[in-house]
Amino acid sequence: MTKDPVSMSSDASVMDAAKAMSDMRIGAVVVMEKDKPCGIVTDRDITVRAVATGSDPAKTKLADICSHDIAAVRPDQTVDDAVQMMKSHDVKRVLVMDDSKIEGIVSLGDLSRLGKDQDVQEDISRAEPNN
Repeated sequence: MTKDPVSMSSDASVMDAAKAMSDMRIGAVVVMEKDKPCGIVTDRDITVRAVATGSDPAKTKLADICSHDIAAVRPDQTVDDAVQMMKSHDVKRVLVMDDSKIEGIVSLGDLSRLGKDQDVQEDISRAEPNN
């Protein structure tokens, strides 16, 4: 798991998130509303839901393009639980949360280092697009 993932306000612009992703060399930002996660935005979301639709990245808010269905596990759950959550939600990232506090994020890349990514990747590849 990556501890303390980057988070931004739901009112932040797509451009701000893209800059943060570029600067930090990451592929996702947790979107926050009133100190609680309300979604996640990925580099693909920016491409598909903002740039490809002609939206102005400087004016488009993260709340407008983020995925609001957050997949999450608790810190005491197993890696296999995180894998199952990824499969059931057809996502490549799962938040690790203790109540409403974000502890970290587990990505498909994290699982690949454990040799657990192939099964998840195959299931996600079969899923319908979520755009």
